[in-house]
Amino acid sequence: MTIRRAFVLVAAVFTGWIAVMAVVMRFSDAAPAAVALFPRAGFMQALPDSAAVISSGSLFYTVSGDVKGMGAALYKAGARLVLPAGLTGCLPLPKTAKQPR
Repeated sequence: MTIRRAFVLVAAVFTGWIAVMAVVMRFSDAAPAAVALFPRAGFMQALPDSAAVISSGSLFYTVSGDVKGMGAALYKAGARLVLPAGLTGCLPLPKTAKQPR
């Protein structure tokens, strides 16, 4: 019973995490790029003019560009799920070199 509960808990946390990221991408332009998952046919042709595909696979496109409401635009173009991409995460990037004064 304990393993089953742990599996259900992990699945619930994962599903919640994906849902939160999808909602953030739908209503925010916080991410510099987006991953459009499971796009419908004609997705590439329906992208806004200022959007650019920076990578792709059989089930996803990574899209970047100066598009107001990127998430909404990708849903309109035919993406079934849009997640943020290119975020640095919660921690700041480490300084790799000293800044000149």
